[in-house]
Amino acid sequence: RRLAHGDAAAYAAGTEDPAVRAYAHLPAPRYTTGSVIEMIDGAVRLGLERGDLAVLALADPATDEFAGSLVLFDATDSRAEVGFWVHPDSRGRGLSGAGLELAARFARLSGLDRLTARTVVDNAGSRRVLETAGFAPTQRARGTTPSGAEAELLHYERAL
Repeated sequence: RRLAHGDAAAYAAGTEDPAVRAYAHLPAPRYTTGSVIEMIDGAVRLGLERGDLAVLALADPATDEFAGSLVLFDATDSRAEVGFWVHPDSRGRGLSGAGLELAARFARLSGLDRLTARTVVDNAGSRRVLETAGFAPTQRARGTTPSGAEAELLHYERAL
């Protein structure tokens, strides 16, 4: 679902988790409730209007409470990149995989033919989620994460 102002505090708190800090492709170095609201009203809104960025909430299916984030970005006419992270209290419940399936369906219905993803080499959890969701590794290369850090990355693709 769309990221909402009511998700801002949980989003900011989730980005403080050591695993999220180590593995997620977070463009900003730190998040606060206020900075997340500004992001929702600014870059997120504009990206949705342009059609090249969607910062979405992974939500608990029973309560609709924020559980993590899934982002579709760098969208072109044929492909988009997907990234995700899950709050530590919500891990192990299949939310990432479910979110990736919804993202793939949305991308396919939007006319895209491929989703791509990247993760750092030592992020076994994300690798497992991506591969279970039908993403195949395509290359291993040094690269720059959205936060600007240099890292050894595994690149994945999923045909739609």
